[in-house]
Amino acid sequence: MIALIQRVNFAAVSVEGRIVGRIGAGILALVGVQAGDTAAAGERLLERVLGYRIFADDEGRMNRSLTETRGGLLLVPQFTLAADTRKGARAGFSTAAAPALAQALFEQLVAAARARHADVASGRFGAHMKVALENDGPVTFWLEAHAA
Repeated sequence: MIALIQRVNFAAVSVEGRIVGRIGAGILALVGVQAGDTAAAGERLLERVLGYRIFADDEGRMNRSLTETRGGLLLVPQFTLAADTRKGARAGFSTAAAPALAQALFEQLVAAARARHADVASGRFGAHMKVALENDGPVTFWLEAHAA
């Protein structure tokens, strides 16, 4: 499972002109589900997202996690992250999980995040979404997690 995380001052996702998820300062995570991913990979990815140190401490170093800052977490499904882009000029999607599996794993990730963190919002799987954000830094990291 993949998450492209961005430290944001705010982020929102809308579907058909209506905001379906919004956070203040925190992390926007674009989430891709790959073929072969499992619920265990989702749990590991969530641990990494919540614990990744991307927020400044008192000395300005990135030493604090989302769990420590209690910021918002906006999870947005983005199947294009799982694309194979190694050759050619068009992405291939054979490396992405089948839609039904990807949706189930994404929804499990959102439920697990809500059980472990107070401020969680999400986009809508399979919908055409518009994402608005203010990246803080900019600070952006690519995280991957696989089942052990």
